[in-house]
Amino acid sequence: MSILVAYYSRTEVTKKLAEAIAAETGADIEEIVPKVKYDGKIGFARGGKDAISEKIIDLEPLEYEVSDYDLVYLGVPVWAGKAANPMISYIKQNEGKFNDVKFFVTAGGSGFEGAIEQMEKYVGKAPLKTLGLVTKQVKHDEFNEELASFIE
Repeated sequence: MSILVAYYSRTEVTKKLAEAIAAETGADIEEIVPKVKYDGKIGFARGGKDAISEKIIDLEPLEYEVSDYDLVYLGVPVWAGKAANPMISYIKQNEGKFNDVKFFVTAGGSGFEGAIEQMEKYVGKAPLKTLGLVTKQVKHDEFNEELASFIE
């Protein structure tokens, strides 16, 4: 089975989880890089505003074609109760190309459900599985059991 892990991470938390999934599954990994930057306090505020409005933004060129993969893991942080808009932009850019998908979402405390529902809406199909972890769990490597269940 061919597997891709595609993720966006502003603070490296979602990246850490994406790398763990790729290591466990032997997947290719694609970092989604927006052309607009969301660094610092101004970037944080812009990100929340863009997420709420579901703004589609330009992304840097991608390395992998999602239609070449049987399964794509999509990973994203929650911004203002929604999936970070670089991920929504990635999904829109690949509309109709996904085979099976799994979603993993990171958040400071809550908002998993809204982000997952939004991603499902844009992908156009239900994920095989979802995983929501709080930032603290990921930073302290307290996610092995959840990850094993998510991957199987």
